[in-house]
Amino acid sequence: MDPVTLLSFTFIASLLVMSPGPNGVLIAKTVPTSGKAAGFANVAGFVAAFYVHGALSILGISLILVQSAQAFFIVKMLGATYLGWIGIKALLEAWKGISNARDIAPSRKQRTLIKAFIEGFLTNALNPKVSMFYLAAFPQFISQTQGALGASFALVFIHSMINLIWFSLMVVLFAKLARAAQNSTFQRCLKGVTGVVFIGFGAKLATLKP
Repeated sequence: MDPVTLLSFTFIASLLVMSPGPNGVLIAKTVPTSGKAAGFANVAGFVAAFYVHGALSILGISLILVQSAQAFFIVKMLGATYLGWIGIKALLEAWKGISNARDIAPSRKQRTLIKAFIEGFLTNALNPKVSMFYLAAFPQFISQTQGALGASFALVFIHSMINLIWFSLMVVLFAKLARAAQNSTFQRCLKGVTGVVFIGFGAKLATLKP
């Protein structure tokens, strides 16, 4: 794959990763309440989901989601339901408030890290828009004369590394602001905003057409 093609794909993938979306909102929700390690666990989940989407696209399964209205609808509604559930949960937490400072202290429990990883993974894995990105991008950046398999995974790797770098920087930024962010009033506002945004993303995904 020539350097111009790689740079073009990297530029487009960077714009898509940096655009506002559920990933950034999840990081903003996780780091102030569960700590930097949980934020990086979110990012690890994002990256893992990219490889799942990439593998499915290369195997042609994602093509079914685009060509089959029923399959696309099922995956779309699963993703919308998950995002909506996160949003409702955050709104309930904002309504109840935080009873004491211990509840907002960074958690070091392994269970919390696993949960954060799963949240990050599901946020990406249940989003058919990611599959659609791969289906739209691969034909434009991979020549049929090249090794399609190697080139496809190379693009998945580039996309995942951009995602890793960008959201790792976000984790570090929110960790720097953690002391101010651990104020209970700020926490309730953050959870309220997070809830509204996630419900909005879920509604947008539910109305997405193939």
